[in-house]
Amino acid sequence: MHANELEHSEVVIEAGRSQAQYWRDLWRYRELLYFLSRRDVVVRYKQAVIGAAWAVLRPTLTMLVLTLVFSYFARIPSGAIPYPILVLAGLLPWQLFQGSLAATSSSLVANSQLISKVYFPRLLVPMSVVLAGLADFAVSLIVLGILMLWYGFHPGPEILCLPLFLVLALLAAFGSGLWFGALAVKYRDVTHIVPVLLQVGLYVSPVGYSAQIVPERFRLLYSLNPMVGVIEGFRWTLLGGHAAPDWRAMLLATVLIGILTLSGIWYFRKTERRFADYI
Repeated sequence: MHANELEHSEVVIEAGRSQAQYWRDLWRYRELLYFLSRRDVVVRYKQAVIGAAWAVLRPTLTMLVLTLVFSYFARIPSGAIPYPILVLAGLLPWQLFQGSLAATSSSLVANSQLISKVYFPRLLVPMSVVLAGLADFAVSLIVLGILMLWYGFHPGPEILCLPLFLVLALLAAFGSGLWFGALAVKYRDVTHIVPVLLQVGLYVSPVGYSAQIVPERFRLLYSLNPMVGVIEGFRWTLLGGHAAPDWRAMLLATVLIGILTLSGIWYFRKTERRFADYI
């Protein structure tokens, strides 16, 4: 190139690939998302003695304990719904949320070697963990179906809304997990705080009881917990008229989860470029 050409040439500096094409890269790396999700499912039960049977035993044993505590000891009514069905129908979305949130919160730290050495959209890590939770959920849903057949319950047309509340449960875990996961990279105490919050959340969410027992004057305040609307909506899709839904709680849950997810993505993207420094 001649000197005069160099003098009039322009140099255009663009943002790095991770910034300029981040969202496009999410799609380009979709196979990595699949392999990460598959790895999480396989590793979860690889060295377990009874393997994937834990996906059946965990909700079943928890259902028995909650039924014993809330039905026989606390004497909380369940209406026309057998208590085991009431509990298991609320336990499934809660365990999906609980397991996904706990794993997402520690996913970045657990994948520190991968994050510090290879470029890929870091958002794929929490996404893969959330998707991996669907495997256990599918098995637990079969257990609930068998229990409903045993008691003579069958879902009505409301079952068509089940995917909506399933997505809401996943987004609630994903949005919360983005906040906790990003914070855990710098503050490792977060990984110890999350299990405590989830343990408390089990009892302040309508898992072992119906939200209908909450006094009307406190119900709107109670519904600020977005999992209230998700769990009640999930029960309604499976039990139909036997579980009257609180539409205000469902609407409030949808709005809150939307805000939580968008704010979580915003904070995650804001802090993502520093992950490798802290990990």
